[in-house]
Amino acid sequence: MINSVGLSFVVLLSAMGAATIERAEYDYYRYHPMPEIFKWMLQIAEDHSDLVTIVNYGLSYETRTISLLKIGLNTGEKKKAIWMDCGIHAREWIAPAFCQYFVKQILQSYQTDPKMQEMMKNMDFYVTPVLNVDGYIYSWKDNTTRLWRKNRSPGPSGCNCYGTDLNRNFDANWGMVGVSFNCCSNIYCGSKPASEPEAQAVADFVGRRKDDFLCFLTIHSYGQLLLVPYGHPNFTASNYDELMKVGLAAADAIKKVHGKNYTVGTSPDILYPNSGSSRDWARMQGIPFAYTFELRDDGTFGFELPENQIRPTCEEAYEGALHIITHAHDKTFSSAVATAAATLWTMLVAVGVTCATQM
Repeated sequence: MINSVGLSFVVLLSAMGAATIERAEYDYYRYHPMPEIFKWMLQIAEDHSDLVTIVNYGLSYETRTISLLKIGLNTGEKKKAIWMDCGIHAREWIAPAFCQYFVKQILQSYQTDPKMQEMMKNMDFYVTPVLNVDGYIYSWKDNTTRLWRKNRSPGPSGCNCYGTDLNRNFDANWGMVGVSFNCCSNIYCGSKPASEPEAQAVADFVGRRKDDFLCFLTIHSYGQLLLVPYGHPNFTASNYDELMKVGLAAADAIKKVHGKNYTVGTSPDILYPNSGSSRDWARMQGIPFAYTFELRDDGTFGFELPENQIRPTCEEAYEGALHIITHAHDKTFSSAVATAAATLWTMLVAVGVTCATQM
């Protein structure tokens, strides 16, 4: 009996140890360097092979692979899509942490939530955990590089500085406002639109599928903001009212989680004017719901958000993102159902009239 109890205790300890090891393998509530994120992506694709595939869609300036996770049910048919990218600015470490959390949550939700199952059937989620791979790796080098923002391409001839601000490099009112042509500036917009391979990779991948994408979410920090197009004060999105309505509802969803207030509006109205952003580019491509998330905090810690704030930041931002995505989904697919029903009714009426005539 003693041996039996002892054996059971050993088994229990082994199980507890295995659980601890599994948790230690990937902790969603700390920041991870790029090699760990790459390894995580491989593991996610392996663990959820029925839903997840890795897509390599570009190379950084330093020839590192830019990869995303494509998440959705393989129906064998062309599907609508959701885009999310994180880490376009290297120092905004909370952004890649959120993308990883978002992937974990939607995969968990799929197991039990009929709504998520419906959305995975109708749409694919394309999630890039770290877009600015070179810059992110550089920001991990040491304390002197922690606040690096741009990519790592060299400046033009005669410039000894490195890097272009990728979120000023898209072909959306490029170079007009809120940028610098000084290659040493943090908001240097590059030599021309999409001069940078990272921006070009997104433009090529999304641009070829622009009719499929319902939503384009790009995740940044900090400021607790939801930014809608456009960054140029002289331009207004054709669906501005709807973008604001959906954004305000998303901010309400965020506040319900931990009480944090997110401000909603265009960049010129609540932050500063800018041009060449990926959000503006996406809206100009015809993608109806394009938003920039500026995650925590309000400036107390800024880009160096403590790890103990990763979990609450991700929990609240998830609810905001999910609201926008659900709205985009329901608007598209409820309309499709209504159209099909109307068509069926018209056909039935026509058949009825024909039958009545023949009688």
